[in-house]
Amino acid sequence: MLFNGFAGYVRLIKHNYCKHEAVVLRNEVNLVVGIVEIDVHGKNVEEAIREIKKQLDHAMTGTYRIRIIHGYHGGTRIRDSIWDEFGYGREAKVIRITMGENQGITELVLREF
Repeated sequence: MLFNGFAGYVRLIKHNYCKHEAVVLRNEVNLVVGIVEIDVHGKNVEEAIREIKKQLDHAMTGTYRIRIIHGYHGGTRIRDSIWDEFGYGREAKVIRITMGENQGITELVLREF
């Protein structure tokens, strides 16, 4: 699916490790932009942290937030681990950590939009 915007043509694609990404096609270089969503339901803490670190390593300059969907009841251990692992300046790419739209979502802010 292609969208025509001022930044070029944007195509939504799917990956096995995140819900969706927007990719800008310009000069044959793919830049990941916007918000990347990661769904870690059903994973243990180590698997979730590993997947989040993988996304942080692959985040390009256009990515400004990583939204982690961990769930509320079973995901509180993952939420606490995210705050422990990436909070307090431990990860250089993460500016701050915020709660998402509900208590089952945590967002890592990489840069201000």
